Amino acid sequence: MNTVLFYTSPGCSNCRKAKKWLDENHINYVEKNVFSNDLTEKEIKYLMARCENGTDDIISTRSKTYALLGGRLEDMTVQELTSFIHDNPSILKRPILLSEHSMTVGYDHDEITALIPRRTRENALGSAVI
Repeated sequence: MNTVLFYTSPGCSNCRKAKKWLDENHINYVEKNVFSNDLTEKEIKYLMARCENGTDDIISTRSKTYALLGGRLEDMTVQELTSFIHDNPSILKRPILLSEHSMTVGYDHDEITALIPRRTRENALGSAVI
């Protein structure tokens, strides 16, 4: 089974819930605190590339950092946004969980189950999983 990348921050209750869920389901993960582990440009661009709905998937519009932008986010180039996220990781929603085939942002019990390999889910449910 592949390892899940698990982006967290201290004091994040949803991060604690996700970590507990990962541990209970015996899923291997690498935890990266977005504040103490400097995210690389490559990582940030990879996160953005995995978004299905643009940066809305990973940018917290409720963060103080976002409010300070005053709507300028939409005018940024990919490079400007990458640099901004690097310098201001508090703008990211958390937790962000990445597996080879799925990305989950925040903690939602139904969505996080996508991190369990399909065959394991099928065996647990006793039937095919769609």
